[in-house]
Amino acid sequence: MTRLASRTSRLRQIEELLLLHPDGVKATDIATSLDVTRRTVYRDVDFLCDEGIPVWQKDGRFGINRTAYKSTVQFSFQEAIALVLAGLLLSRTIDERNPHVATALRKLAKTLPTPFTTHLKRAADRVQTHNEDQQQVAVMEALAEGWGTGHKVEVGYRSPRSGQLRNRILSPYALEPTPSGIYVIGHDKWADDIRTFKLDRLETAVVLPSTFIIPESFDLESHLASGWRIMAGQDIEEVVLKFTPTVTPHIYERNWHPTQTLSKTEDGGCTLKVRVAEPKEMQPFIRSWGAQVKVISPQWLQAEIAQELRQAASQYARPL
Repeated sequence: MTRLASRTSRLRQIEELLLLHPDGVKATDIATSLDVTRRTVYRDVDFLCDEGIPVWQKDGRFGINRTAYKSTVQFSFQEAIALVLAGLLLSRTIDERNPHVATALRKLAKTLPTPFTTHLKRAADRVQTHNEDQQQVAVMEALAEGWGTGHKVEVGYRSPRSGQLRNRILSPYALEPTPSGIYVIGHDKWADDIRTFKLDRLETAVVLPSTFIIPESFDLESHLASGWRIMAGQDIEEVVLKFTPTVTPHIYERNWHPTQTLSKTEDGGCTLKVRVAEPKEMQPFIRSWGAQVKVISPQWLQAEIAQELRQAASQYARPL
């Protein structure tokens, strides 16, 4: 390897190291990792700064300002397809006219092979047709900044039950998109616990000077595994649903939940069993199957769905 190639490789490694450590890395640790002197590290960091990489230095540590960082990435054909699908899905997930999403999709469209450009532009155009809601855009911006920089965020949360608006201080561990919208998951100071909030219910969001560190014991995938979609928790219940023969082939087409078990019934239908926190979150899924599904357990969920169906049927009852 030539000297120039060696340095180019080292610069890329330093950049990756700094990106992987939001709290920064000591020059000695970088030098040890790359088997070079500290003097070489300082020279390389200066070169990265001259090339426009937003490197910061504090208390003997180097880091990268992620909000100002711009990366150049090359994608394979199949990776490009994955990004196009993700962009199309994102354009259907958000409800507001978010200029950052539209611009990102358009920029990405310029970097991908020609066949995909049209589809990403279509996704960007779709975002432009959404309702303009600058309040929701501002909330998303603040939470994204807090998530990316490790700063706490003060949010104004309106409870869907009481209608009361309460200020909460969140440490945003993650933003998670779902078919029903985007959620923020993190530590809520008021509850002193991990909580999940739908962004649509946050009316304000302000990034605070105070920072946070995600505990090493927190694993997002393990946390989400307890919920049907996004609402996780400690109390787990088994939900049993019986589907008719008509829709059974469709039920077997997908993996609905990590804990699911499927079994055929004598009439040609099937039974789906899952173990989840907050089974109420399953209600839209159950309603979507109409008369093709019956809740077997828990009894309280069966009663709620039955009551909803009776109320729905009453709206179609013909007057005597």
